[in-house]
Amino acid sequence: MRLDSFIRINTEQSHKSVRQLLAKDRIRVNGAITQNRHHPVTDFCHVQVDGITLQNRTAIYLMLHKPAGYLSATQDAHQPTVMELIDKDIQAQLHIGGRLDKDSTGLLLLTNDGNWSRRITDPGLKKPKRYLVETQDAITTEYATAFEQGVYLEPEALTTQPAQLERLEPRKARLTIYEGRYHQVKRIFGAFDNRVVKLHRESMGPIELDPKLRPGEWRPLTATEIESV
Repeated sequence: MRLDSFIRINTEQSHKSVRQLLAKDRIRVNGAITQNRHHPVTDFCHVQVDGITLQNRTAIYLMLHKPAGYLSATQDAHQPTVMELIDKDIQAQLHIGGRLDKDSTGLLLLTNDGNWSRRITDPGLKKPKRYLVETQDAITTEYATAFEQGVYLEPEALTTQPAQLERLEPRKARLTIYEGRYHQVKRIFGAFDNRVVKLHRESMGPIELDPKLRPGEWRPLTATEIESV
């Protein structure tokens, strides 16, 4: 949003009075005086008029090593959620970018920046998501071919995007997918009547789960990780 529009919406100033405030150096954006009425105002700009703050939100970007047994939800009346693992003073600001099932583990991203999270979760952008998968029965070579061609899913009546499978052990593999449909990993293995018994997310896009984080621990993303998205 333009600065002049932002100020008119958030104050009782008229279009003319906003121009006068700008001309008299009475408006600051991120601590700096500006006379540019076209200055863009994002969700995380610090905007002041005559020293009065109109907006001062801080962008938050976190990675969490999700343990099993927690819902990927902001709140639930009956079951523990991943938000309970985060500091209470920031819980209410956050949403989850790319959920995991209750019994799944691994990388979970939390932020208050909706535009940023969409850049990593939007299926149309085809950002890779890498998982370690353990199954009840053996994973044969035909799985890799089928996943690369796409697996038909019901009831959506659609075929998944090509995925890459690397067999590590008879019942363990590394899988990379480029979308995030409901229970997708479990369902594509289910197409072979093979049940997923463990699912662990290693990465989303360019962001890798920090190996130093134990289940239930979290840390802020680095500037490099944030900018990589």
